Amino acid sequence: MKANYEYPLELDWTTDEKIAVTTFLQMVEEAYEHGVNRDNLLAAYNAFKKVVPDKAGERRIDREFEAVADYSTYRTVQAARQTDGHTVRLHVDRRRS
Repeated sequence: MKANYEYPLELDWTTDEKIAVTTFLQMVEEAYEHGVNRDNLLAAYNAFKKVVPDKAGERRIDREFEAVADYSTYRTVQAARQTDGHTVRLHVDRRRS
C-alpha cells in the first residue's frame, strides 16, 4: 500500500454517496491487507454501483484508485464473484509497479 493518498471522489456527490464509495474502497483495501467478508464486499460494491452505475465511471475510479493505492477494485470484485468461500484475500503484484 502506498502511504497518504486520497480516494477518487467527485465533489458533486452527496455525503451519502461519498460514504458509499469510500466504504467500498476501504473494503477493497481490506481485501488486500487482511481479507474481507465476501458478502460484505459485494454489498458495498452494490451500494457503490448505485452511485457509479456506468462502466466507464467504474473503470475510471478503478484506474485512479489503483494508481494511488496499488489496489484494483475490478480484480477484487472479480475474486469475490469467483470464490465460493467466505473471505476474499488478494495480493498486490509489485512487478507491475
